[in-house]
Amino acid sequence: MPPSRPMTRAAGLEALATFLTGPGAAYAASRNTDRGPGATPTTSVLSPYLRRRLLTEEEVARAAQSAFGIPGAERFVSEVFWRTYFKGHLETHPGAWTGYREGLAAARTRLAAEPGLRRTYERAAAGRTGLDGFDAWAGQLAEEGWLHNHARMWFASIWIFTLRLPWELGADLFLRHLLDGDPASNTLSWRWVAGLHTRGKPYRARRDNIRQYTEGRHDPAGLDEGAAPLEEDMPPREVPLAPADTPPDGAIALLLHLDDLHPESLPLGPARVVRVGGLLAHAEGAVDRVRAADAAALADALTRAQAQFGCPAMPVQDGWAGDLPVVTAWAPAGPSAEVLPRDCLRVRRPWDSRAWPLANRGFFRLRSAIPGLMEA
Repeated sequence: MPPSRPMTRAAGLEALATFLTGPGAAYAASRNTDRGPGATPTTSVLSPYLRRRLLTEEEVARAAQSAFGIPGAERFVSEVFWRTYFKGHLETHPGAWTGYREGLAAARTRLAAEPGLRRTYERAAAGRTGLDGFDAWAGQLAEEGWLHNHARMWFASIWIFTLRLPWELGADLFLRHLLDGDPASNTLSWRWVAGLHTRGKPYRARRDNIRQYTEGRHDPAGLDEGAAPLEEDMPPREVPLAPADTPPDGAIALLLHLDDLHPESLPLGPARVVRVGGLLAHAEGAVDRVRAADAAALADALTRAQAQFGCPAMPVQDGWAGDLPVVTAWAPAGPSAEVLPRDCLRVRRPWDSRAWPLANRGFFRLRSAIPGLMEA
């Protein structure tokens, strides 16, 4: 089920409190079960707030440890770190993002040229494949902008291995419709399902697994459970993590964007914020529901920034910063990063500075470091 609260920090904090005092205690045992639309969620449903950093990964992970203790929060904290991992991995492998964009363009060209592929794609996107479960998830995605994480994995696997559709088209469908559509998490999750992120190890949707974790609600026949993983000529090349900038000592213009909407906690050092601008860069083709959520989140952040810094805060317009140096939170690869001013200074949160360098390989390296990172 999608979050029913507004896309504001206050609503995100309320959702966090609800999770910690309710379903959070059973998270480790129930997180893989998808009970479908209208049911009490088995996950935190915090991802739309985390995606825009109305809530930060650090505060959510620490709140869980405070509520459940370190052992009791271990599984949930690990899942929060997956979000941090994906961002750090994409920053050290930006070719995964550009490769996705290039693959998407090529797949769209194929749709225009291949009627059979186009028909399969249209049926899949509309939920008219005849595959039990898959069609319901396609409908839920379109109607709610939301899917349980396990359903996302099943959907992606069926899309790639049973329907034989280009994975980039599926990743694009998710990014346009999901309320929590995150460029890093979405791109790398689809690559992981395809067997490209962890090379040669795809995620294959299995009928018995779907039947078990939907509690018998879905029982799809005809899945290709033995398909070979996808391959690529050259995996994305690792590059050094770019250094963050140091804010100047003096007056600055602070630029907010959809990848970080908690300006109150940004590491700005001695800088003095005298002007705040908000930059709205939606995912390409984002549906109205997603665009409205983005706009509401940015408006909330601008209101809070104005109160925090005691200065004007408004959407970016030509000349909004005047002659002031522009400082912004680090934007990982994606729509926001692509439209940031070239001469802006980018600051990085200590959480990211500690974790992202450990995200250049598989998740295990970062997962092993979680206790130390949480103690820092």
